[in-house]
Amino acid sequence: MSWSSLNPNLWTRRELLRTILAGGLLVSSGISFAEWINRPTLKARTFIGQASTYSEDIRSVIISGFQELGITPSEIKGKRILLKPNLVETHQGASHINTHPLVVRGAIEAFLSFGALEVMVGEGPGHRRDTLDVIETSGLGDILYEDKIQFLNLNYESGRATPNLGNKTKLQRLTFPRVFDSVDWIVSIAKLKTHHWAGATLSMKNLFGVMPGIYYGWPKNVLHQAGITNSILDINATLQPHFAIVDGIVGMEGDGPIMGTPIHSGVLVMGRNLPAVDATCARLMKIDPHRVEYLAKASNWLGPIHEEHITQVGNPISELHKSFSLLDHIPAHQGIRLA
Repeated sequence: MSWSSLNPNLWTRRELLRTILAGGLLVSSGISFAEWINRPTLKARTFIGQASTYSEDIRSVIISGFQELGITPSEIKGKRILLKPNLVETHQGASHINTHPLVVRGAIEAFLSFGALEVMVGEGPGHRRDTLDVIETSGLGDILYEDKIQFLNLNYESGRATPNLGNKTKLQRLTFPRVFDSVDWIVSIAKLKTHHWAGATLSMKNLFGVMPGIYYGWPKNVLHQAGITNSILDINATLQPHFAIVDGIVGMEGDGPIMGTPIHSGVLVMGRNLPAVDATCARLMKIDPHRVEYLAKASNWLGPIHEEHITQVGNPISELHKSFSLLDHIPAHQGIRLA
């Protein structure tokens, strides 16, 4: 086998075209080969921080991430920040389903310490119509009450329709909560989890929860019918979120995002570019991001997923990666294990 067959940067145009067409990526992307090959190479930086338990100083880990990623107090000062955690269901003894409340608190404290004018939390769970019950039983309600943080029930927020900039689904317009017009930063605070339909659910998939249920149904049926992968891409391309924090202190493996089992990874992953963050998370789970459909389609369009195009700061992947359980009977899990 030649070196060019192992290193995509050295492939000939013919080798590259043959490989793309064989995988169906070029056809499904809706762009010409000339447009694809002539795109500038996107690059990004991600941060991996260690936190063994939720009782550690998560605020300090997040601030370290800010500093490593070049985020300064002058960039945050006076900004209105919306944190979007991953809240799906609440079950007794299954706190690993949702973003942990203490990670949300750490993010609140980090942004406020950098001079944010206001930090609010918003979520629109796809599985439960009673959002407030999810907030209370998850433990997040106590945090928001103690810290005097406004909560926005995004499922019931009035919406504003905007042109779909992704154009991967047949949806001509996407409706986002109107309150987003007055927000400066949208931050996806996801959970490190495998997923029954998408393979992995991380910061990009987490943004399903910003789509109001009063327009998209439960569990966001309109988006599921339009196609999960392409809906993920359309939402991210149109919303253009500003930052991601992924709670991997305790993640979920197996039949996620609800029925899986907890797995301790002891990490927080952060970055400005969500595809790069999610590709880094996938590698921490020993999942190949190029075999997760929405990440493969996002590659060098919404962000980089190739390891050589992501500057990784903080703790190295090689010290912290762990094989998350993948189930043979789940089609989305088949063939995505990182070799």
